[in-house]
Parts: sequence; C-alpha cells; structure tokens
Amino acid sequence: MKNIQIRTEIPGPKSRALMARREAAVPRGLYHATPLFAAKAEGAVIEDVDGNRFLDFAGGIGCLNVGHCAPRVVAAIREQLEKYLHLCFGVTPYEGYVALAERLNALAPGRFLKKTLILNTGAEAVENAVKIARAYTKRPAIVCFEDAFHGRTLLTMSLTSKTHPYKAGFGPFVSDVYRIPYAYPYRGERAATAERFAHHLEDAFKRVVAPESVAAVIAEPVLGEGGFVVPPPDYFRLVHEICRKHDILLIADEVQSGIARTGKWFASEHFGIEPDLITMAKSLGGGLPIGAVTGRAEIMNAPEVGGLGSTFAGNPLSCVAALAAIEMIEKEGLLARSAAIGRRFEERARGWQKKWSLVGDVRSLGGMCAIELVRSTETLEPADTETKEVAHYCYEHGLITITAGTYNNVIRILTPLVITDPQLDEGLGVIEAALASVTGHKNAALSHGSLSA
Repeated sequence: MKNIQIRTEIPGPKSRALMARREAAVPRGLYHATPLFAAKAEGAVIEDVDGNRFLDFAGGIGCLNVGHCAPRVVAAIREQLEKYLHLCFGVTPYEGYVALAERLNALAPGRFLKKTLILNTGAEAVENAVKIARAYTKRPAIVCFEDAFHGRTLLTMSLTSKTHPYKAGFGPFVSDVYRIPYAYPYRGERAATAERFAHHLEDAFKRVVAPESVAAVIAEPVLGEGGFVVPPPDYFRLVHEICRKHDILLIADEVQSGIARTGKWFASEHFGIEPDLITMAKSLGGGLPIGAVTGRAEIMNAPEVGGLGSTFAGNPLSCVAALAAIEMIEKEGLLARSAAIGRRFEERARGWQKKWSLVGDVRSLGGMCAIELVRSTETLEPADTETKEVAHYCYEHGLITITAGTYNNVIRILTPLVITDPQLDEGLGVIEAALASVTGHKNAALSHGSLSA
C-alpha cells in the first residue's frame, strides 16, 4: 500500500464534525477507540472521511480475519441480495442455513456427531450454549473464569469478569455462576504448573459449588478481552478430564479465538481438546453479524422443539457470507498465514521486550498477538496510562490498534489475515516507534523529577 503515512490533521475536520454529531445523538456509554470516522475499507486498510489511510490492526475487534470487503464474501452477498433478505428459518427454512451448519459440524473439533445452531452474535451464542447445557444436564450452575469476557447481555455479563466498564451499575446478575482463576502464567502463581492451575477447579468443587450441581465449565481457550492470555499447553486437557470425571460439559468460547485467528480453525485444537459445545461469531461472518453454537448432537438435541430460536438468527446474507469466508480461508491458505503472522510478530516483539522494560510480556498463538505493558518487571504494575499513549501515537501515525486486559495494559493485534508482509512490518514499525516515544517521555519525566528533587 502507498501513502499510509501521508495524512492530514488527525482527526480531520470531517471526522471532528461527525464526532460532534455523534456526541449529540449517541449515548456516551458507547466507547470509541479512535476519533476517526471510516469512509471505506479494503483488505487491511481503512480510509477515513478526510482521506487519511490507516493500517488496521483491530479488524473490527476480530471480525475481519478475511479482510475488509473480501471479494468472495462481497460476491456471495450480492448474489443473495437478488433472491431474498429475510424469511426466518423457523418459518420457511432455506438451504444456506443448513449448508453452513453442515460446514461447521465438519470443521469443529470432535470425533462425534455434531449439530449447529446459528444465531446473531457471540453473546447470543453463549446464552444459548448455557441454555443447551442446562437442558441436557438438568443442572443449574456454570463455572467461569477470572479475566474472562463472554458478552454484554445479562447472562453473559454475569459470566464476564471485568467490572468497569462492563458490569458496574448493571446488577444484580444471574445466580449460580461461579468464578475461578484462569491459567495466567505472567500474572498468576509464579512457576505454577498446568496441574496447579487446573487444581483451582477441584478446589471450587470443595469450597463454593458441588460438582453434581454444575452443568458446564465455560472458558475461552485464549482470553480475549482479558488480554490474549495463552494458558500452558496441558491446561485445558486437565480441565476437560476433571469435567468428564464429574459429568460436566465443557463449553469453549471461541468467539474471538476461532475461525483461523490462531492458525487453526479453533484454538481448542492447539490444546488437544474436543469441547462438548463451541461458541463462535465475529470473523465467521466475514464482516456480517452471525453467531453459532456447534456441539455433540445428543446435547444439541436436548431442548424441546421451540426451545431454541431467534427471529433474525441465521440471516440469509450472513449465512452465505460465512460460507464464502470459510471457502476463502481454505483456498487462500489463511490458516498458514495466521501462523506466519504470529511468528513475524513474536520475532519483532521479543526484540522490544529486550530493549524496553515497559514490554513485560509478549504473547501469541498464531495471529492472536499481544504485548503487556508494565511499569516494573518486578512488581508487574500495569502501565495503563502508557498503553493509552501507545494506542494514541499509533492512530496519529497511521495505525489503528485496540487495547485489552483487566488492567487496561495490553496492546492486542487482530489484523486481517490477508495483510501483506510489508503492511505488517510497517504496522509493527509504528508500534515500535510508539514504544520508543512513550519510553522516552517516561524516562525524560523521571529524569526531570530527579533533577527537580
């Protein structure tokens, strides 16, 4: 791409005018990571209303693994537009829904018969996975994890860990939800083994909830909003063994980690587990809203007829878009591309970690990449202000990034997997320059403070 670095004032006058209209018309509760308004996008590049071009390392918060306006996806949507827009699968079914369910049944890990329920969003997928688990087990309780994010509906907020801004002021929450520590090697017990982390689940059965009351354990194989935390390789195998011992279902929330983001169709595959139920959304639709639950056929069949459904779920446009996105991932080698992005990122980021103590941890599983910023490598004090400064520097220099983490101190990378190597290197170069700038300002401030003293 050319001219990524050639921009006018950021934000430009048109974006500023739209921001003023936004503030007058839209509730303040909707966060925005940048003050920019998009005009068009293609591949891994966004152009704003003022003509400025930006590399996109956010991907609509992980919804664009196949890139903006992927040709296969756009062509499938255009073809469907000429047929029908909405019928409601519960009234007059159509082939696209069935075809997508068949594809997801084949792609999801598990050497058993599967069925798929198609929905509108990731939160709706999680809600329905819990409903299905309760219907099958006849048990009420759900175990979830610290630092988890599962959505913004009442049930999914109850499962979500972070208080501000997701939960504060919205209680009371759903009962029979129990939380245990996640296997977070950087911030958890130092040198703790996978066995030690998994033991928290058995502890919970002794201290807070009887295992015979638990319908399911729900977990993100890689934490999303919690900071792209990758657990030890054996962790989920051990958790799954504990679940099986107590006839508890394992729900893998792959809304952010699925659909090629980690170099495999689902992150669960990295850990050698076959979850009973998998939730997915985000990049499944290639840019259109869609969610799904795929699971063991006998579990998926547990709710009675009419117990599952949604007016717009499995919208015809979203179904064909998803089928096209899956085809694109297969035919254009995006699983391998995701793995290559992760290797390229990690090689570069390890250099930052050696150079600047601000970079406390480097994490990646395929193209699901992050750096965690700290003020001290001894205390691991979160560098939340510095993280905001890095993100601000980035968008002012042509790169859109988003942050994550319970402590707001993680820069995460969710670039479209169609990004070219030169684009990826340019974006990583902007992050590197941002780290140098923020570290320089911090050192200057410390030096000035000591001189003043």
